[in-house]
Order: sequence, then C-alpha cells, then structure tokens
Amino acid sequence: MQQSDSQAAYFRKLQKKLRRQVSWAIRDFNMIEDGDVVMVCVSGGKDSYTLLDILLLLKRIAPISFDIVAVNLDQKQPGYPEEVLPNYLNEQGIAHYILEKDTYSIVKSVVPEGKTYCSACSRLRRGSLYGFAKQIGATKIALGHHRDDMLATFFLNLFHGGALKSMPPKLLSDDKQNLLIRPLAYVEEKDIIEYARLKEFPIIPCNLCGSQTNLQRAIINDMLREWDNAHPQRLASIFKAMQNVAPSQLADRELFDFERLSLERDDNERLFEGDNIQAGQTDSLTEIGLPVAPKTQTFNPKFAKQAVIETDTTLSQKIPTINPVI
Repeated sequence: MQQSDSQAAYFRKLQKKLRRQVSWAIRDFNMIEDGDVVMVCVSGGKDSYTLLDILLLLKRIAPISFDIVAVNLDQKQPGYPEEVLPNYLNEQGIAHYILEKDTYSIVKSVVPEGKTYCSACSRLRRGSLYGFAKQIGATKIALGHHRDDMLATFFLNLFHGGALKSMPPKLLSDDKQNLLIRPLAYVEEKDIIEYARLKEFPIIPCNLCGSQTNLQRAIINDMLREWDNAHPQRLASIFKAMQNVAPSQLADRELFDFERLSLERDDNERLFEGDNIQAGQTDSLTEIGLPVAPKTQTFNPKFAKQAVIETDTTLSQKIPTINPVI
C-alpha cells in the first residue's frame, strides 16, 4: 500500500511539472487564446499522447475557454493497428477525427530503395493535416515536438544543413493559412517517457515502414542522450542559447548590418597599462603617422582584478532568464 501511495505521489509531482512547463510555453509564446479550436495531431506515440493529455488537463483549469479536437492520419502502413487510437479516444470521451489516406504507397513509389521514408512521409502528412485544419475551422495546430526534438533539429541543421535553425515553439505556415504550436517546447523527453509509462498509453510504434537504419536524427539523439548523462546541464544550456541569440556575434549579414559598422570614438585617451612599450622600425612608424614613444600608465593588479569582477557582474546581469524551468 505504501508503495502505491509513493507511486501516486510521484505521478502527481511529474504531472504537475509537465503541466507547469506546458503552461509556461503557452504563456511565453501566446500559443492558445480565448475561443481557439486547437487541433491536436495524435500519432499514437508517447509525445502526442502526453500533449493531448496535458492540454485536456489545462483546458479544465485554464482562465480562458478553448476547445480541443484530436486528429489522426491513418497512412495505411502495413500492419498498422487501426483500432488502437479510436478505441482509446472513445474510451476517454475525446472528440476526434481519423483521416484515412494511403500516403504509404506514395512514399514507397517516390523514395529510392535504401533511403529513409521519414522526410517524404512527414511532408505528405503535414499537407493533409494543414488542409484539414482549415476545413474544420481549427485555429491552432498542436504538434507533440518536445525540447529534445528541437535540440536535435538544431544540430541536424548545424551539422548537415549549414543553417542555425530549429523547430520554433510557434510557427505561421508558409501559406499563412495555419498557426502551428508546440506546447511541449520546454519538456524533456525523459519526462515524457516516464509520464507515458505511468499513464500506460497504448503506444503505436513508428516502425511500420520497414528497417530505417543510419538515420541522422537517431545518431543526433544518441549524442544528446550521452551528453545529458555525462553533463546534466548541457542540454539546458544549449536550449537557453537558442532563446538568447546575439546576431552581432554571428555572421549572418541579413540579420546584422556588418557593412555599416563604424567607429564612434571620443576624445578620452586610454593609455596602455604596463611597464614599457618597445617601438621597432621607428622611421616606418613616423611615416605612417604613429607615435614612436607611446605613453604608459602604471599597471595595478589589484584594480585590474576588481575591473574583471565588475565586468563579469555587469555581463551576468544582462543575460535574461527566459525560461526559469530550464
């Protein structure tokens, strides 16, 4: 009995953590507004089950009114257990649609043998779901990507795409017809795994398309897991960096105008702090118009140390704490 009580307490603590993180993501990015109809894309995986469960929980306690509808796209993969999701959604009393479309055959016909299906499959699925959201009047499309998905996408683009970009928590589709939200943006995958285990969701594994070995995303995910095990705060720091971008410290000429940078010096003279300055090839210095005997001022290690401390304090105060959870 004591063990059962302990497990129940552990579950409540984990659920509260996820609810808090999802609430903060919704608040920080204004993901859900009063009167929204949120279409939650449910695949049968741990992430989308968790997303749906937490959003339904928040719907009951939120200070605003919004509706939730679950939507699944049955892509007709061989062996797909098509009864699992409808049974679960009906048992939970969740309004839902199951869309049936044989995109599997299309993917098989366009992707060369030996290549991975995920990219083509995802594009076809997105197109169908985006169109359906507009058809039923859903104002937001909620996807189950979590913090670790966003980090993995960042490194995939960094290592293989030559771009500093990831999955944003909120995105307007290219045709401006749909708003995508990722309420699990602050949630760690390991917490989702544990939550799905405790809730005993009827997971449908994504291994229906045959063996897909050597996926770059899988390699990146393994790397992130190793980092998390060896350096528990590293992923949190990387995610914080994605929220604290300094364009002037990178090299994107579209984001920052490097060409027009110019000096704005004042008349205050700042002498070199040290013991001596040796000038060589003084004739050449004179020809250039530079001093042959620059002045120096006394170097005081005590003051230098104090200056470093003050500089560090100033810098630390300028760094915003965007996500207290992380």
